[in-house]
Order: sequence, then structure tokens, then C-alpha cells
Amino acid sequence: MKDNRLPNYLFHQGTNFYAYEYLGCTLQRSEGGYIYTFRTWAPSAKSVGLISSFSGWDTPLYFQRIDASGVWELEYTSERSLEKEAYKFRISSDRGTFDKGDPYARFSRGGADGASLIFADSSFEWSDGEYLEYRKRTVTQNDGAYLSVPLNIYEMHFGSFMRHEDGRPLSYREMAVILPSYIKKMGYTHVEFLPLQEHPYDGSWGYQVCAFYAPTSRFGDPDDFRFLINSLHTAGIGVIMDWVPAHFPKDRWGLYEFDGGPLYEYQGKDRQESSSWGTRFFDLGREEIQSFLVSNALYFMREFHIDGLRVDAVASMIYLDYDRLPGEWIPNVHGGRENLEAIAFIKKLNQAVFAEFPDALMIAEESTAFGGVTHPVSDGGIGFNLKWNMGFANDFYDYVATDPLFRKHKHTALNFPLMYAFSENYCMPISHDEVVHGKKSFIDKMFGSYEDKFLTARVALMTYLTYPGKKLLFMGTEFAQFREWNFDDSLEWFMLDYETHRAFRDYVIALNAFYLRTKELWELDFSPEGFRWLLADEADKNLVAFRRYSKSGEYITVILNFSGAEQTVRIDTAPAKELSVIFDTGNTSLDERHFPIVKEGLSCFAEVKVGRLCGMILREQTDKIIIKRKIKKQLR
Repeated sequence: MKDNRLPNYLFHQGTNFYAYEYLGCTLQRSEGGYIYTFRTWAPSAKSVGLISSFSGWDTPLYFQRIDASGVWELEYTSERSLEKEAYKFRISSDRGTFDKGDPYARFSRGGADGASLIFADSSFEWSDGEYLEYRKRTVTQNDGAYLSVPLNIYEMHFGSFMRHEDGRPLSYREMAVILPSYIKKMGYTHVEFLPLQEHPYDGSWGYQVCAFYAPTSRFGDPDDFRFLINSLHTAGIGVIMDWVPAHFPKDRWGLYEFDGGPLYEYQGKDRQESSSWGTRFFDLGREEIQSFLVSNALYFMREFHIDGLRVDAVASMIYLDYDRLPGEWIPNVHGGRENLEAIAFIKKLNQAVFAEFPDALMIAEESTAFGGVTHPVSDGGIGFNLKWNMGFANDFYDYVATDPLFRKHKHTALNFPLMYAFSENYCMPISHDEVVHGKKSFIDKMFGSYEDKFLTARVALMTYLTYPGKKLLFMGTEFAQFREWNFDDSLEWFMLDYETHRAFRDYVIALNAFYLRTKELWELDFSPEGFRWLLADEADKNLVAFRRYSKSGEYITVILNFSGAEQTVRIDTAPAKELSVIFDTGNTSLDERHFPIVKEGLSCFAEVKVGRLCGMILREQTDKIIIKRKIKKQLR
């Protein structure tokens, strides 16, 4: 039998980052058949038994406790494969006897039952090597600019993206047929799935996970999930998974009081539970929990080729007073509100991930001004490489919901984000959180008439795509779904039967394509050298103008007019021949796409007309480019 003293030791030290190969259910073949070894960690248990579809649900097979720190083990030999057979752990303690799912199960029945399913003998063969090599070349430090590539993420909830006519969601393999071509057509570089680990309650959207190592069985088995990821990769599309290491629900079969009392959760009441979510917080200072979670992150990267994780609710981990009133929390040893153990865990997590996958994406959903979220641990940060810019989103939605007559009072929504834009590596999110619970869909947030909503939404999306930072858009926004997102129903694809919605979808396709081919919009996202204001304080005009620069010094000019009236603005330029519109929101007349450059002393400028609720992207043109354009026009 294999000597497991080292993985056991490392597990208790918090440094076994292959913990799933030690705990859970592992398989070894022999001449006598199949040897399954079951292990679990339950230090307060008096006994642990295996109950299963193959050995009987009523008569447990009892484990042996193999160390003083609470690891239990059972070896079971079968003449046949037990793949996809169901099992649970029956744990007895001073507080009673409970049937639990395996915390390290790679497959789970989920739901109210929560039985684990053996999945120890995957036969899946990957064919995504070309994409993984591309990832290595691009998601790196390149010529002094980090992530100097376009990153345009399509965020989606798997179960409500598209459904069969009878209401059933698509399976992993059915999604693999339609999703890659759709993502490619729309111009996204990555798809980000809301959590797909096994969760009992659909209404949690996947954020209340019970079986962390098990892709949800709602849509197929783990190899079906691999098939989907492989299909996306071979189409040139990256895959990001929402990941929830902060907390877990109190379903009886899950991690909740696993061995009869708090184990995976904090022991103390001051840290143990979220009153708002009704969930338990992981004890991130406990070494065995660190092994569990870091291994879990790496498991999905190793075993499923996941390209990155969007880490949920980081603020709930790093602040002791998160979701707590005064008197409900105890300060740290320095008297502060920071959870020092959790911060140390996050650093350990990111260091472990980047040591093995330097081309991974670790994206923080962190809603506060905590410093250094995307700074390397070696520089005093906590080591993520991207952070959601949630402050921009909240202020911006309030701005576009305001009557243009009064937008001047909220102009800081447009210019203030550049005060901190380069303090972190930001991702600009138009996310699922903002299109539910009465907040309205993206299109319906816009102020005004039906027509003005669409005009404003076009300028809003141009704003989001031209400001510094990587991009994320939630499903349904791309065709202007009016109804709020409903996790229990399909997107309203029938809206594309209407010309206005088809035209909006086509605009998003064109805007994304422009973004992907325009290096000024992504080469220097995280450097002040990539951005310069031209008009930052035109509050009375509801207008801003700025330049975005590439590494070679080339630039484009962006003008965004959120006013209900046409504006004429003076744009300073180099001594070129004209300033020409190279992309707009669709309401610029053909005779207003080229503006002559005027010399005045040592300065040059152009007078640019910008339509109401209109966005324009322009480039200074030389004689050579103008002649080429005229020849093309004549040939038409």
C-alpha cells in the first residue's frame, strides 16, 4: 500500500495542494479488481461509516482512524467498477449521527439528497493544447505592459442562458454545440460561468456550494463538463469559473458542522456566520481548510483546464466586521478590522496558483478600497491580477438613469473613475448583480423614451469599452433584454425578432470587433501612459473626451455625449489633415464623419459636431490615408 505519511503531514500543515488525491475516493486497480480508498477528515467523530448503493445503505462499513488529527480511512475492494455509484459518510459524534456527502467527491447527486457519486476513472482526452500554448504567450508580462491583450468576458448563468421548449436547461454537451460559435460571433475572448460546483438550491445561482470538487450534475457528469471546456478552447475561447471560497450553506449533507460541530467553519460566533446570506464562513486560518481550498482552485485548473477564477465576496473574507454590527465582532491582535488569517490565506492561494499557472487569471470581486488587491505579494499586495471595478458600475448606472437635464450634477460618474483607474488592474463589469432584484435590466436602466433608452445604452457600452480596464458583460445585455434576469427561465431570445433589438445586437458585435482590433483600447489598460483627458469637466454639456494610447504611441480620440442635444466641441490635434470618425454609436450622419484640422499659431484643432446621445471614436488622418479612402469610395 502506498505510503501516505507525507500527504497526510502536508494536509495538516496547510500545504497539501493535491489534497483531492489523498482524501475523498481514490482508485487503484489490481489483479483482484478495483481497490477504492475512502478518506475523510472528521476529528470530533466517534466513528465514520460508509453507506452506499454498492455496500448497503442501512449497514455501514466502518473506517479506521489513522492519525490523531482526525483523518479516517476505509479500503474497499470490488470485482467490478463502481463508477457513478452513490455513497455517503455516516458520522457519529457526541451531538448525534449524520449522513454527509464526501467533501472531496468529484461528482455529486446534489439536491436535497446530496449523495456523492464515485468518479475516479475519467477517460476524457483533451485536444486544446494549441489554446493552452496561446494562453502562455499572451497572459504574461510583455514588453513592460501586463495583460497587453484584449480581454472581453461574456458572463453567463448556465441554467438560464437557453432552454429547451419544455423548460429543461441545456446539458454541457448541448451547450458545447452552440456556445463556442455564439461567443466567437459576438466578439468575446472568454466566457465566465456563474458557479458550477454542486449546489442544492437553484435560487442561490450557484453561490451556496456544498460539494466543492463536483461540477454540478444538473447538466451532466464531469467529463461532459470537460467536453464543453475543450470545445470552447478549441474555438479559441477562454473559460473563467466563478469560485466561492468565502462561505458555504447550512444544508445538512454538506460541510456544515461536518463532524457534529464547527469544523470547516469558524468556531467563534463573532466570525462563524453571515446573517444576510444564512451561510457559514470558512475558517481560513485553519491549515486543513487551506489545503482544501487551495487544492480546489488548482483542481479545476489542472483537471478541467479552467483558465481563471473570479473569486467571489473577497471583502467578506478580509474584514472582520463584514455584515456585522458594532459589538458583533472582535478586533484583530492589532486592534483593526482586518481578518489577518484570511489575508494570509488569500496570499497563499494566489502564490500557489501563479507558481503553477503563471498564465492564470485570478479575479477579485472586492467591493471596498482595500489597498493592493492586484499587487504582487512580493510588493505587499494580496496577489490577484484583476479586480472588478464595482464603484464605477454603481455610479455610472445612476448617471445614465438620470434625466440629461440634471446629469451635470452627477458628472463625477464620468471623470472620477480616472482618479483611481491605475491603482489596481481593473475589470469593468456590467454584471449579473446589477440586473436583478428591482435594479432593472441594462437597457431599462437608461433614462427616457424607448428610442432614447437605446441611444443611451449604445453610448454607455462605448464608455465601458473605451475606458481603461478589461471588460465583462452579462448575458442578455448584448441584445437589450428588457426583463430583469430570471435564473429560472431562459433569456428572451425572441426579442431578436424585433428590428431594434437585432440592430442593438449587431452594434454590440461591431463594437466588440472594433475593440478586439484596436490595440489602443487594451495595450496599456493599467498604465496612465495609456490615457489622457481632452475634456474632463464639461459637466454642463454632459460630455467627455479623451485619448487612448498604444505602446507605440499611436492614439485614438473618444468623444461621449450624454446630452439630449447636439454639441460642437474643439479637439486639440497634431498637424494632420483631418480628424475622421472610425467608429460611432450609429447616429452620426455621413457628411459629419470627417472634420478638417485648423492651424492657429502653434496649435491645431478640429471643431467636431457630436449628435445627441452619441459616441464617436476618431483618428487623425494624413494625406496618404485620405487619398486611399477617396479611391475606395470611387471604386464603389
